[in-house]
Amino acid sequence: MKSFAKPLFFLIYIFCVVSSNAQTQDSAGVSDTTFVNLKDYSKDFIYDMKYASEDNFLKAKVYDCAECFLRLKTVKALIEANKSFIKKGYKIKLYDCYRPLSIQKKMWDIVPNPEYVANPKKGSIHNRGGAVDISLVDASGKELDMGTSFDFFGIEASHNYSKFSKEIISNRKFLKNVMIKNGFNSFDSEWWHYNLKTGLKDKVSNQKWNCN
Repeated sequence: MKSFAKPLFFLIYIFCVVSSNAQTQDSAGVSDTTFVNLKDYSKDFIYDMKYASEDNFLKAKVYDCAECFLRLKTVKALIEANKSFIKKGYKIKLYDCYRPLSIQKKMWDIVPNPEYVANPKKGSIHNRGGAVDISLVDASGKELDMGTSFDFFGIEASHNYSKFSKEIISNRKFLKNVMIKNGFNSFDSEWWHYNLKTGLKDKVSNQKWNCN
């Protein structure tokens, strides 16, 4: 019995290792922490990448192009959340995704205030590829009323602010509930910001991409 137990234990160990690895890779063998372009995995998102234009609080274009890169695990969770919204007639609209550390430094140079921009010395979840800034649009492409614009710096942008119409409060709750069910955390002071729970411990990165 003892001589049989060792080979059996070894086989079980190998199976567990293989299964564990399979859970952190996609069908092409890409690691869950690899940076990928969202559009290569889904065509069902609406893009309004604010920092690839001057239509933002910085009043400056800091991205060379409007691409949404994220770690693969963030992409997977985001796609699942979007599927839930699509079933109800809505889609996710993206304002910002992964932000290379070099871009964070550029933003800090423009607005060196931690109330508005994360200090690049510490970095943010955006620099880790685990955060998205989003809203929702309906079937006609009209954005749902969330009470304030994206990157509005005031108490009205908080999830805890209650002096809004029932429609606005309902829209925010709808967005928050679906995102949380799909592995994201909300950010109290910004209704648009969501972090992937499993992405909080990933390293700050300066991964860059080519603009086609």
